[in-house]
Amino acid sequence: MRDFLHNRMMRVIVNGECSTWSQVWSGIPQGSVLGPLLFLIFVNDLPDWITSNIGMFADDTKIWTKIVDAEDSGKLQKDLDNLGKWSQKWLLQFNPEKCVVMHIGHSIDTHYYMQQEGKKVELQSVTEERDLGVVVSNDLKVSRQCICAASKANKVLGSVKRQFFNLDKTSFLILYKSFIRPHLEYAIQAWSPYLKKDIEHLEKIQRRATKLVQGLGSLPYEKRLEALKLTSLEKRRLRGDLIEVFKLVTGKENIDYTCLFQLDDTCYDTRGHKFKLKKYRSRLDIRKNFFSNRVVSHWNSLPSHIVEADSVLTFKKRLDASNEWGI
Repeated sequence: MRDFLHNRMMRVIVNGECSTWSQVWSGIPQGSVLGPLLFLIFVNDLPDWITSNIGMFADDTKIWTKIVDAEDSGKLQKDLDNLGKWSQKWLLQFNPEKCVVMHIGHSIDTHYYMQQEGKKVELQSVTEERDLGVVVSNDLKVSRQCICAASKANKVLGSVKRQFFNLDKTSFLILYKSFIRPHLEYAIQAWSPYLKKDIEHLEKIQRRATKLVQGLGSLPYEKRLEALKLTSLEKRRLRGDLIEVFKLVTGKENIDYTCLFQLDDTCYDTRGHKFKLKKYRSRLDIRKNFFSNRVVSHWNSLPSHIVEADSVLTFKKRLDASNEWGI
């Protein structure tokens, strides 16, 4: 790593004219294999500077805490000040103009600031923000994300419709599964719709798409799905939820499932399975439809021979062969 970083030179080429060579004293070459690893090592101590909760993904950082009174707000502002001190020490400046504040579940009048070139800059307060490709709103509803996902899929669908004529089943399935459906299911566990209008908003994209197949346009939607061996998006979301729970509780993913679920040993019987989960009461519909709540009843109702599969592939096969989990 020392050899990789030391004695690096650079120059700029514009319209065939080259500048003189200059020594590079900071940063790492973009597009290198070691680049991401070195960046993660560089920012690894950032959480040690603050007391609030923090989530980091590459160069994207979020901090959050529960605000009850002015004292809590002051602690959050102190953490922002500490982030500024960290950035000054390691010469990796935050851009306050790209930093925003979102208030969720409270109406306390709070304002937060960061330093930029010795001046205090107030952070903009927003009601909606895109986070890793998912639109998050301060009311935690998913309607806006459904609209954005459907819009992206609709644009690709229009492009396919203009470029391809008389699609057969095989060609359609390749195009649909590769370029259209992924937009409707990206990070779906985080924003699965529960309002009927949002469910229909996504489903109508698949309904329109299946009409492109030669000879199927005049058939009812259910018949088109049957001919193409597809299921409704609503049923696929439930299937995806169950597969994700299986990966979590059986250790197939390196994630601590206890942050989402708790095993319910008290309800285990000869007709159930050993991975049954506790179902908690929810006062709000939003909470009731979070991934950690909405999937519990469906998961607990699965037969033991499905849940106790030895691999994800086996679980999928047994799940697809069973009609007990369908909607």
